[in-house]
Amino acid sequence: MELVTVSNKEPVEVGTVLPQVVEEIEVVSSSRPFIEANTVTATLHEINNRHIIPVFCRENEPAISQGEFIDATMQAISHVYAGESILRPNIRLSHPIKGRIPEARNLPANELKEHQKTLYYERCAFAIEIPSITSEIEGSRLNLTIGGVKAYNLDSLMTRNSDQHFKVFVGFKNMVCTNMCVSTDGFLSNLKVRSLDVLYNSILALLSEFNAVQMVQELQRFQQYELSDSQFAQLIGRCRMYRHMPDNMRLNIPEMDLGDAQINSVCKDYYSDNPFACNPDGSINLWRLYNLFTGANKSSYIDQFLDRSENAYAITRELMAALQNKSTCWFLN
Repeated sequence: MELVTVSNKEPVEVGTVLPQVVEEIEVVSSSRPFIEANTVTATLHEINNRHIIPVFCRENEPAISQGEFIDATMQAISHVYAGESILRPNIRLSHPIKGRIPEARNLPANELKEHQKTLYYERCAFAIEIPSITSEIEGSRLNLTIGGVKAYNLDSLMTRNSDQHFKVFVGFKNMVCTNMCVSTDGFLSNLKVRSLDVLYNSILALLSEFNAVQMVQELQRFQQYELSDSQFAQLIGRCRMYRHMPDNMRLNIPEMDLGDAQINSVCKDYYSDNPFACNPDGSINLWRLYNLFTGANKSSYIDQFLDRSENAYAITRELMAALQNKSTCWFLN
């Protein structure tokens, strides 16, 4: 296994106060989208300078903005991975909230000038690549990637004494298809904070504890196990059944988060995706199957994207354990 690891890192002290935000991280940004559904691209400069910031209604105090979240993540990355090549953030936005200044309240929409409009996006996802920390599996280059999701619809902005919700991850991006590989150990699915310092320190702790080598080794193990065409058909049928089962019947079954649209995409790509399609005899190894899952997940909305990414990893590990131990797995038996 080739994996460029971080060298000469200074110990990270969790609890460090957020330092001053740097102007920008050098190096060209990655432009290929890692999520496609209902999103538009944006730059950090645009978010920081053109988008309004939601406030806590009673106090009129600003909430932690999406720009501050990205800045805090960039600072944590610069601390933990000092000396590495770090790309600028690839940012995707959805659910625009449009408004106008009071002086333009009576103007028709088509007569509004730019300075009379206000805008922010309810949901934001971003990813920051570190191409100097990389590995390769079956010809696919994997770059270490850090990012997160901020969705204001999860927050209660009535009073400042309420938590804001964030999702943060560290994993790998498959550069062949821009699929995101996110494991349970590299994902904070429901980070609740009330200050920027706590947010920064939480990101710092996640990055400091993440074991990149261990995750790559796990991904490489996926190559060693495969499903036959009949097992794949069984898996797809069970995934469709799971979506409609009563809650009491799901209690002892691993969770499957992909929806019907994503499962349809997996079926289609099983035959046609290059390079992750099945073999001529219909068999498919778990590395390729995992990439069919993560590829289909790119059509998910921002607020579901990371949870489904982590779930795809968990399901693939469940299948691997069943094949390795020749044990019972509901999705295969």
